[in-house]
Amino acid sequence: MTSTYLDRIDAGQRLADALAKTDVGQDTLVLGLPRGGVPVAAEIADRFSLELDVLNVRKLGAPLQPELAMGAIAEDGSRYLNAYLIPRLGVSEGDVERVQVREQQTLTERSRRYRGDRPPARISGRHVILVDDGLATGATMHAAVLAVRKQHPARITVAVPVAARDSADEFRTLVDQVVCPMEPVDFTAVGYWYQHFDQVADEDVCRLLRSPAPD
Repeated sequence: MTSTYLDRIDAGQRLADALAKTDVGQDTLVLGLPRGGVPVAAEIADRFSLELDVLNVRKLGAPLQPELAMGAIAEDGSRYLNAYLIPRLGVSEGDVERVQVREQQTLTERSRRYRGDRPPARISGRHVILVDDGLATGATMHAAVLAVRKQHPARITVAVPVAARDSADEFRTLVDQVVCPMEPVDFTAVGYWYQHFDQVADEDVCRLLRSPAPD
């Protein structure tokens, strides 16, 4: 197995190096997609002294293949559906709605757990960097982009350490900028590009989000 990154901290630091070559801006907001994207996002926020928050998203797993993403939703209800995949799976709108109701409950619980009484960070008029630990099909990132765009940001950047090349190219047509150091043609899976790809615990996300805000 070929490993590119030691872990998510290493990936975040090297992704920050790539972002340093772009115009980040001082009033930029870094949003990590939980759970794996938050440690990566924290390294970027720390490097540039930027505000860090979480954007809760969940994939919508196909009813008979829950690991297969037929779409995704964000905590505000924004929904992305894979228009190519769903008809081929024979999934009905009722099937989608049932999965969405279940996942929306999880999003509500996670939002309460991660933020407590703290409101989400302001997005309007700001450069927003959306961060995950990798980009495979991109379903959850699609939902994140839809949710952010509703709040009228000045710019949207998708930043990931590694991405399937076709997914990265797709997002270049959807957002202002994609920053990704590794875009292999033979992608396999996100975890393939990490030596250590342990699951991130909710406690880790909460700890990172409680870190002092930048001056």
